[in-house]
Amino acid sequence: MEFMELIKEYMDYAIFGILGLMSVLSLTFAFERLIFYKTYNMEDYTNENELENDLTKNLTALSIIGSNAPYIGLLGTVVGVMVTFYDMGASKGALDTDSILIGLSLALKATAAGLLVAIPTLMIYTMCLRQVDVGIAKFKANKNAS
Repeated sequence: MEFMELIKEYMDYAIFGILGLMSVLSLTFAFERLIFYKTYNMEDYTNENELENDLTKNLTALSIIGSNAPYIGLLGTVVGVMVTFYDMGASKGALDTDSILIGLSLALKATAAGLLVAIPTLMIYTMCLRQVDVGIAKFKANKNAS
C-alpha cells in the first residue's frame, strides 16, 4: 500500500483520536477543577503562593488543549484536501464533481471537530481563571482583616 493510500485510510482515525483524547483530558481537568473550587478551604493556606499554585493546577493543560485543538483539526483538513487533490490527479481526466465536493466537505469536518474541542475548553479555562482571581482576592481580604 503506498503512502497516500495509508494517509487516506488512517488520517481521520489519527486526527479524531487525538481530538478525542484532548476532549477527554479537557473534561477530566474541568471536573477536577470544579470539585477543587467547591471543596478547598482557604484557612488551610498561610501563603498566597501555595494557594495560587493549588488554584491554578491543570490550567496550563486546559490552555494548551484549547489553543492547539484548532490546529489539530486544521491539520486534518489540510491532509483531507491533499488526499482529494491526489484523487483528482489519479483519476486521469475522469473528474467526478460529486466525489470532489464530498471529499472537500469531509475534509472540513476535522476543523469543525477541532473547534468543538477548543471553544468549550477555552470557556472552561476562562471560568477557572476567574475562580483563581476570586480565591486570591478573598485570601488577601482575609489576610488584611486579620
